[in-house]
Amino acid sequence: MGMAGSKLEKALGEQFPEGERYFGLENFGNTCYCNSVLQALYFCVPFREQLLEYYSDNKNSGEADDNILTCLAELFSQISSHKKKTGVIAPKRFVHRVRRDNESFRSYMHQDAHEFLNFVLNKLVEIMEKESHKVTSAPQTVSVEDAVNEPTNGRINGSNEPFFSWVHKVFQGILTNETRCLRCETVTARDEIFLDLSIDIEQNSSLSGCLKNFSSTETLIADEKFFCDNCSSLQEAQKRLKIKKPPRILVIHLKRFKFVEQRHKKLSYRVVFPLELKLNNTVEGADCEYSLSSVVVHVGSGPNHGHYVSIVKSHDRWLCFDDENVEMVDESVIQNFFGCSPEYSSNTDIGYILFYERLVCGDHQW
Repeated sequence: MGMAGSKLEKALGEQFPEGERYFGLENFGNTCYCNSVLQALYFCVPFREQLLEYYSDNKNSGEADDNILTCLAELFSQISSHKKKTGVIAPKRFVHRVRRDNESFRSYMHQDAHEFLNFVLNKLVEIMEKESHKVTSAPQTVSVEDAVNEPTNGRINGSNEPFFSWVHKVFQGILTNETRCLRCETVTARDEIFLDLSIDIEQNSSLSGCLKNFSSTETLIADEKFFCDNCSSLQEAQKRLKIKKPPRILVIHLKRFKFVEQRHKKLSYRVVFPLELKLNNTVEGADCEYSLSSVVVHVGSGPNHGHYVSIVKSHDRWLCFDDENVEMVDESVIQNFFGCSPEYSSNTDIGYILFYERLVCGDHQW
């Protein structure tokens, strides 16, 4: 799945801005899960811009630690500042750091792209929180080592405000978990932050339908009764999840791998996901419109083996990144990754992680 370098570069030169770069990533032994997520993150422009700004601000700092954040920032800078428009880059330093920090990714076995995405985003937040704690603690009589290692529990310098990084700025949304007592009608609401939404799927469904089910009302009865503080007793109740604050970039993980009949199984269900997505009835009362920007595709029949590629949108054109290979594709190729009905179960190239960029929320445009 690739085009000759000169042919691709010519096509890119005619249709894409001069400053953009389109580089394949070398595979270091079943690291397609890593490469596919890195491509989706690179072409998530708000994330890329923030990371490059971080790199610019810290590249000359002798105090910068060698960690996943600095390795990723260096990799993105290497791509974005490359003299050539296309080619292949080896993310060796980044992969080495990932394997050093997380033993789950040290083997050469097939890994889960969603687990890797979660690990990277949370690790970036953890590093930035430590850096923030280090800076705010510096004037005090606390050693730098203690400042870095002391847990902050999500707080900055002992304040009541949760730590908020540019990763949160790009990806964080807020869910509200509402529970209504069926005896006294009291509604208890609890907010939960998220960096991505993991959504259950059904055969021959749509993403909008799956999101609707995600926010559907559930009745708590029998052993699942809710303890109502107002009634001071267990009561039947209804609960539901609603999106209180939609994120700038909405990442949706389709739960395609489940433990069924004593084994892990891939659900190749057909789930139609649109190029333009509208989130209705958020708690803020505004409809939010999103545009599909990337799809991480899983290829293969099971969760423990297979391959990952990324389909990304750049300047209204679509490209497929398959490790070292980069290819321009037509927009219509997206529908090939919806999944399949049971009678067409041979199709194993299926959308797994979806990246949507927010365009409009109420009267606010991005």
